[in-house]
Amino acid sequence: MSVRVEREGPVTTVTIDRPERRNAVDGPTAAALADAFRAFGADDGAAVAVLHGAGGTFCAGADLTAFATERRNRTEPDGDGPLGPTRLRLSKPVIAAVAGHAVAGGLELACWCDLRVADETAVFGVFCRRWGVPLIDGGTVRLPRLIGTSRAMDLVLTGRAVDAAEALDMGLANRVVPAGEALAAAQALAGELAAFPQVCLRSDRASVLDAEGLDEPAALASEFAHGRAALETETQAGAARFAAGAGRGGRFDGA
Repeated sequence: MSVRVEREGPVTTVTIDRPERRNAVDGPTAAALADAFRAFGADDGAAVAVLHGAGGTFCAGADLTAFATERRNRTEPDGDGPLGPTRLRLSKPVIAAVAGHAVAGGLELACWCDLRVADETAVFGVFCRRWGVPLIDGGTVRLPRLIGTSRAMDLVLTGRAVDAAEALDMGLANRVVPAGEALAAAQALAGELAAFPQVCLRSDRASVLDAEGLDEPAALASEFAHGRAALETETQAGAARFAAGAGRGGRFDGA
């Protein structure tokens, strides 16, 4: 199995398990990834997912050795993306746990995630620049939104490697942890997100995503429309907990 899925409580972990190929994704692996995240999206008991790669590498991109075989990645303009889930719009957050290389399509998978927890061995880059392989899993769309057009253009045009420290500085990585700790840190962060009121968390997330490309009045209207569900289902209970003394001193543990 090239993709493994495990769930512990509300946290689902999806693992690309092709270490002999540096977790490069061929067609069957892409399909398995897309199916795994569709299942996560449909699982009412799952709140947050973590994506990582086995064997100390996140993902080296598309498996170019499969390009001219029956294992090739799909390149149709509709349906799943070449790397699998990159065209999915989930209602719940996904965190990338990045160790080693997250390059070419692997960078695009990391950018598809909502947050990126990298360890000190992480390397990001558009390494496919060297082989004439385009970014068609959202890289030219999501990377500029994450780090700005100027920095994204630098990475896209040069294909250069970006280490964990620089990735943190430019906003590509959200957290950097010691080597070997990316998965545990991402799972811990996922547990923290899963403990929040979920209607509110998901509606605020959706508002952030929907605001792209909208003018300010439209974005504000979208934000309010998303927020109504939380106001109607969670806010009263949350306000009552606050009035009763929860959260004093900025605590996040419900006390």
